[in-house]
Amino acid sequence: MPESLARHLPDPAATAEFGAILAGALLAVAPANLVLYLEGELGAGKTALVRALLAGLGHRGRVPSPTYTLVEPYELDSYHVVHVDLYRLRDPTELDDLGLDDELRQHQAAGRGYLLLAEWPGRGAGRLPAPDLECRLASAGGGRQAVLAARNGIADRVLGELRQALPPGI
Repeated sequence: MPESLARHLPDPAATAEFGAILAGALLAVAPANLVLYLEGELGAGKTALVRALLAGLGHRGRVPSPTYTLVEPYELDSYHVVHVDLYRLRDPTELDDLGLDDELRQHQAAGRGYLLLAEWPGRGAGRLPAPDLECRLASAGGGRQAVLAARNGIADRVLGELRQALPPGI
């Protein structure tokens, strides 16, 4: 049975800590490639979580929201990360023009792992790779509720590592 994990994140610091611990879980499991869908309403904290995840993976630069650029790539020691925000897509076929498939195939063919972080994945339905891991964020009690669901064995292992690494209260 697929793993799932829910946590209340009371403030931005808890969201940042959660993202950093998720990065550690990814590094511990070291999947060759991983697709993470991030879902939630506007302002739910999807990009804030991505910023913390990228920092935990070793990125030290700026992490702009890809709301207008749609795609932001990051070359890290551990992965080639592609952060996409599909909020502005009117039709999933518009995703074809972004060259995302080519970019992911190129890195995979070169033996370089990738991590695809997709905000608003429903707007790319049928055009995005299937998720390994899904994260739903929602406002809750002055903070956020994060619910992660694994969709395969690799993601189950990531959630297992995450569960072990989370301190009480997160």
